[in-house]
Amino acid sequence: MSIPFYRNDPLAHGAVEEAAPGVRRVVCNNPSAFTFRGTNSYIIGRGKVAVLDPGPEDAAHLAALLEAVKGETVTHVIISHTHRDHSPGAKALVAATGAATWGFGPHATPPEAGGEGGDHGFHPDHLVPDGGTIEGEGWRLEALHTPGHCANHLCFAMDGNGVLFSADHVMSWSTSVVSPPDGDMADYMRSLERVMARDDALLLPGHGPAITEPKPFLKALHAHREEREARVLAALQKAGEATAEALVGPVYGPLDPRLVRPAGRSLLSHLIKLEQEGAVRRTEGESFAAV
Repeated sequence: MSIPFYRNDPLAHGAVEEAAPGVRRVVCNNPSAFTFRGTNSYIIGRGKVAVLDPGPEDAAHLAALLEAVKGETVTHVIISHTHRDHSPGAKALVAATGAATWGFGPHATPPEAGGEGGDHGFHPDHLVPDGGTIEGEGWRLEALHTPGHCANHLCFAMDGNGVLFSADHVMSWSTSVVSPPDGDMADYMRSLERVMARDDALLLPGHGPAITEPKPFLKALHAHREEREARVLAALQKAGEATAEALVGPVYGPLDPRLVRPAGRSLLSHLIKLEQEGAVRRTEGESFAAV
C-alpha cells in the first residue's frame, strides 16, 4: 500500500509560518537523506512560549528562533527525542533565554552499545513520563511515550486544537528509520497503533510539512510496515539464511547508496521482531534463517 507522502514544503529556512492555531514553525537548514529539508522547530504559545525541538547546534537556526520570539519570553525548551538533529540546539537556546528543559530522559543507549546518532549530552531539567503534562501561558501538552524510532521518543498532544506533534515517530515525507538497539520495530508498531487509535486532526512532524489527513496516512504507514515485514520473511525463506544487509536488495530493490546501511538497520529491526515472535532464528554470526 503506497503512503500518501507530503513533500511540498516551500517554507524557507529560517522563515516563520503559522503551522496551527498557537503554533509557529521554523525549519533548520540541515537537509539530508534523513532530515528532508531540515529539522522543524515549533514555537508554542504567544508571549511566554515553548520551543519544541530546537534542532542541531546551528548558529543560523538559533538566530532565526530568537528573532521569531523577539519581544517574547521562552519559558520551556521541550525535546521529543535525543537524536543529534533535534536536541543539541537546546544548550545554546537555554543559554540565550534562561529557559528550562523538558524530555523523557537522556539517550537510552550509550555510544559503546551502538547508540550512534544520539545526543548523549542532553539531560532534561524536568522528566516527562508517558501521560505527563507540560503547561505554559495559554497552552498545555500531554506526552505520549512512543518508542520505536528512538527509545525515549515522545509525541505531544496539544489541548484544544487537535494537534499532535508527531516528531520522528510519524514524518510526512518518509518512513522513519528504526535502528537497533535504540530503535525497536516491535515498539514502533505498538506506538504507531497507539497513535492510530487517536482522533487527531493534524500531525506536526519533525521533518516535512503538516499531515492534514492523519487517518488515511497512518493506515497506509501501518500497512506499509506490515508489507515490508512480509517481504523480509519471504526473502529470508527464499535465501535460506542471510544477514540483514544481504536482504536489502531483495526487499528494497535499487536504493540511494546513502540509504543502504540505514535500510539494513531497519531490516535488522524487522528480523529481531520476527525472532521474538518465533518466525525466524539466529544462525552463525549475524545471520538469520526462517523457522
